[in-house]
Amino acid sequence: MRALRTATTGMSAQQLNVDTISHNIANMNTVGFKKQRAEFQDLLYQNVERMGAQSSEAGTVVPTGIQVGGGVKTGSVYRILTQGSPTRTDNPYDIMVDGRGYFQVLMPSGETAYTRAGNFAVNDQGQLVTDDGYLVQPQITLPQDSKEVTISKTGQVSVTQDGVTAPTVVGQLQIASFFNEAGLDAIGDNLFLESGASGAANIGTPGSVGFGTLMQGYTEASNVDAVSEITSLIVAQRAYEMNSKVIKTADDMLSVTSNLRS
Repeated sequence: MRALRTATTGMSAQQLNVDTISHNIANMNTVGFKKQRAEFQDLLYQNVERMGAQSSEAGTVVPTGIQVGGGVKTGSVYRILTQGSPTRTDNPYDIMVDGRGYFQVLMPSGETAYTRAGNFAVNDQGQLVTDDGYLVQPQITLPQDSKEVTISKTGQVSVTQDGVTAPTVVGQLQIASFFNEAGLDAIGDNLFLESGASGAANIGTPGSVGFGTLMQGYTEASNVDAVSEITSLIVAQRAYEMNSKVIKTADDMLSVTSNLRS
């Protein structure tokens, strides 16, 4: 019975939907996290009677025909890139991108990764690093006698040192943007890699055309909304249950058929 296979695809699709929703909920408090949404497509149709086919010698044609669908499949899991709300931390090394752009991070492999998570720190050499110790690019190194660190909206990093009245500029942060940010390859640890779908990175100064500005002492909260995720979870659960009932009904119908007596 065709309904058995069709309902099976529906259960598989909703299982992946629940997996996606659970990933969103698990990362509600992850800095810079962007929620994902599963999108589905219908499967191929079987043409029992094709529309437009000739139905008589008089030249009449079938207006709609008979097409029976084969179920559903996952088309994509799309990343929603709306900005999360600013969270004040008062940590001078925490930086948030207000608008478009990603921080650049040098991986141990030599590759450049990209992140929206600006919860940075300094290592034993005074270099600005991620919470995994990866260097932020362009490299920023703070003098050992730094008393106060200031990061402007345009990414200029300056420090106040002992015995020096005027602030000293020690570096300039730059951020990257992409034509298709949803096409970035997520590798975990709040990091993304450039991919063929994302396009090449466009590097620029914060505040310039097409780039956001920086906010020192803030991090970007996850854009996951708990209420909408729980609602989506309930809808997915109900859809899963309904597909399971279709399988049970089809099985009952087959049982009735097999028990027919001549």
